[in-house]
Amino acid sequence: MSDRPLKLLLIDQDPIFRLGLRVALEAITNLQVTGVVETDTAALQILAEIAKEDPNQVNLVVLEFGNGRSTTSQQLGLQFCRQLRALYPNLPILLLSSVQEQGLVLAAKSIGINGYCPKGTPLTELVAAMQEVADGGSYWFQDTEAIITPNSSLLIAPNPQREPRVPHSPLPFFRLRNNLRLSGIAYIDATLAAVTAQLQVPGLPVLDRAILAGQWRELLAARWLINRLLVSSQERQDKHIPIANQPPVVPSLSSAIQQRQTVSPLLSPGTLQSELFASCVTKLQFTLRNITDIPLEIDIFREDKKRELLYLILQKLAEQLDELRASQIEINQLYEVKFILLRDLWQAAITEFFGKFSRIKLGNQNIETVNFLLQNTEVVQRDILNKIPLYCEFYSYLLFQTELNIDNTSYPVVSAEAKSQALMILENLLIQVANGVVQPLLNSLADVETIKKKFYGRQLISTREIERFRNDLSWKYRLANYINEPKAVFESRYELFVITPRGIANTSVYAPRNQELVKLSNIPLVVTLLLEFSDAIAPRLKSLLAFLGSGIVFILTQVIGQGLGLIGRGILQGIGSVSLGEKNFKRNSDRSK
Repeated sequence: MSDRPLKLLLIDQDPIFRLGLRVALEAITNLQVTGVVETDTAALQILAEIAKEDPNQVNLVVLEFGNGRSTTSQQLGLQFCRQLRALYPNLPILLLSSVQEQGLVLAAKSIGINGYCPKGTPLTELVAAMQEVADGGSYWFQDTEAIITPNSSLLIAPNPQREPRVPHSPLPFFRLRNNLRLSGIAYIDATLAAVTAQLQVPGLPVLDRAILAGQWRELLAARWLINRLLVSSQERQDKHIPIANQPPVVPSLSSAIQQRQTVSPLLSPGTLQSELFASCVTKLQFTLRNITDIPLEIDIFREDKKRELLYLILQKLAEQLDELRASQIEINQLYEVKFILLRDLWQAAITEFFGKFSRIKLGNQNIETVNFLLQNTEVVQRDILNKIPLYCEFYSYLLFQTELNIDNTSYPVVSAEAKSQALMILENLLIQVANGVVQPLLNSLADVETIKKKFYGRQLISTREIERFRNDLSWKYRLANYINEPKAVFESRYELFVITPRGIANTSVYAPRNQELVKLSNIPLVVTLLLEFSDAIAPRLKSLLAFLGSGIVFILTQVIGQGLGLIGRGILQGIGSVSLGEKNFKRNSDRSK
């Protein structure tokens, strides 16, 4: 294996897979993901720029063609492979594809593709395949070897003097059993990760938590049982066969539940970030419906566009953290540039999400979308970015492994509580930056038909609904600036938006905000003074009202009530006397007769 670093460009249409693979590969030494793109056009543009600057920035292309969706898309994928091979004949190419048709794989090999692995290949095997292809060899997944016969002279690998180093098993049943085991373990691990994410949701009802805990135990038991049934003792001794009960060699995206542990040594920064981002990727697969009573800018987007935007911001955040590590920034410098960090992250997200060279027709003008939206930088930074809480502590936690101080508690870096709190801060950061991406769109291009067709949900597509939605957002900002934010400052808490299985919810955490309280002025200051006056006078007022209430009750019952009772009794007695006198009078009259 070569000692030179492996620098790869990943091309795939699936945003979840792109981000998941990047997160899984981050902690692997001697490997660098230079670029992650969605389209063939973007890939050719990046490769052209790299060829001009430094061709050594990429020594491997990993791509998917067609995503297995249609014959047309697969043929276009093969055509792109031919184009790529013609433009860059010495650049190694590895197919990492969901396509499993033998004809397409053979066609890819015939036009000069250097290797093929199906999606779902274990990460250790995939990394070995990447390194083999990057070193000038070829790597074809073992199930495909049977269809590539020695008599097929047309299907000679580009470098025939190098033999592929693919492990072969003499027993077909062993391979079948091992594949069944690995696929079952992968499914259980993915389900475990989802259950774990749900267990970490704040404020989960006791009954739901008990049910999820039962599912968690059942999944662990199923995982153990599969390993015992599908792995023999002899196979278990073979160190080349991954056993689910042993820790993986490298972090996997579908890693199992992280059990609570008291481990003293710190994790490497890359591993800590990979675990946290993998948990976030799992939670981003939940529904993204807003279940709070606070309108969010991203509510106007369809769910798939929300998810795509949040994944993109997570990817750009990972790139930014890598740049900060490479620059060897110090912790005091981090706090000096904290406002610049979020602005750069927001700008990168807008540029990537809408497309650097995208244009839109506005009246008689054909404007550049990104440049037009970036004109709102000051407004977005004032209204949204500068108000995102605890992000600097979050950066410090990932870069320098400092303890998290939240809810008046200091959490050790490797503790499950610290990871849970960091995940909440990360989710809120993604949602708020996404709101910042959408805000200038709503301010200037909200009613443009091309924008509505491409991004909006069906329920917010008419002009009336859009204007109503914008009015709700305007009131949200007014209430936040004048009432809600001063109240939160006075109560020393932050509101965070988090992702739960039911959708986007909100929670609050305690954090000292004395410096912000001192800086309040005008209406926000009046609000805090009213709150303080209310807190000061409320107990006395309650006592006074209680005393007055008791007095009123005494007067009504003991004085007025008894007085009314005596009057009523006298009236009844008088009526009784009159009636008795009438009876006596009648009786005397009868006697006289």
